[in-house]
Amino acid sequence: MTSIEKRFVLTVWEFYKSDGRHKLPWRQTKDPYQILVSEVMLQQTQVDRVIPKYKEFLTTFPTFSALAEASLGAVLGHWQGLGYNRRAKMLHECAQAVVRDYGGKLPKDEAQLRALPGIGPYTARAVQAFAFGIAEPLIETNVRTVYIHHFFTDETDVTDAMLLPYIERTLPMDNSREWYYALMDYGSHLKRTVGNNITKSKHYTKQSTFKGSNRQIRGAIIRQLTTLGNLSYKKLLVAVPFDELRVAAQLERLIEEGMVVLTGQTYQLPN
Repeated sequence: MTSIEKRFVLTVWEFYKSDGRHKLPWRQTKDPYQILVSEVMLQQTQVDRVIPKYKEFLTTFPTFSALAEASLGAVLGHWQGLGYNRRAKMLHECAQAVVRDYGGKLPKDEAQLRALPGIGPYTARAVQAFAFGIAEPLIETNVRTVYIHHFFTDETDVTDAMLLPYIERTLPMDNSREWYYALMDYGSHLKRTVGNNITKSKHYTKQSTFKGSNRQIRGAIIRQLTTLGNLSYKKLLVAVPFDELRVAAQLERLIEEGMVVLTGQTYQLPN
């Protein structure tokens, strides 16, 4: 590790010691299930919105077994307020696979983790770090922000491959859990105080507008079925005030994905 990298590590640790978000509920546990739930919820969702939903979700579904045994409709109901309902479906399927294939215990192996529904490269390594203390290079938006800010200030189109050597050299083998928490907190701080440099990353993709999107329509359908229960097509159109052709198209997609069920003449969430 170079002297510059040593100073960088010291900067990150000092910030974490004084300003780290140590009391976040998922940082109070090493339970793999609870860690996984938090990671899935935090995808594209702000921390403040996740905290109450995380606590509520774990109260209702405290284990992989409890989640696996629940109906998808019940899971979607408790997911409301977080958006991106497909995450709830994939987490439900993941719980069923963990119970079926691993006796209800999440595996530590990265390849086995990534073979589970809804777990990609980042989530697999986050679970390894935060639940099992396994030190592997981990890259997400706040981590990118930190390394770009310190080592690629004047560059654009910065690839993850360019960041990786710095991440590997500064990663403590004996404390990856706290180190990644520190990086994420420091990255969030930099975005607020210095500005968001993530557009310098070649992997940056601007999030599409939610208002008026198909995602908003899908979310509205799930939300109304959660709130009102079984609805006829006509009542659903009244409850979801978008163009009928667009609502019908998203309704068909939700049925194909198994997130909505048509029983007779009414639509409902899966039992």
